[in-house]
Amino acid sequence: MVRLLVQWLLSACALLVVSQVVSGFTVRGLGPALIASLVIGLLNATVGALLKIITFPISILTFGLFLLVINGLMIMVASSLVQGFHVRGFVPAFCGAVVLALLGMVIRAVTK
Repeated sequence: MVRLLVQWLLSACALLVVSQVVSGFTVRGLGPALIASLVIGLLNATVGALLKIITFPISILTFGLFLLVINGLMIMVASSLVQGFHVRGFVPAFCGAVVLALLGMVIRAVTK
């Protein structure tokens, strides 16, 4: 349980880092970052999982890079649901998905 909370907090911190690195990606504090990371996680676990299954052939053809497009779409949906978290278009969402994927690898390596 503690590990899950730590990962949630680190994911929220990763969103804050992304908001500093990617222009057009705005998070207004830790509270919205916590809510946004929770919403992004829930979207990826439900709608994102379904989209990843449906688009599996495209993902194979693009060597998995299409998964970043799906993650960018999930970030855009979360942006429309969470106040204090805003993404201005698909390009910042895609760039944010790339940076979040890289930070996620670091977070998983640290929390092991």
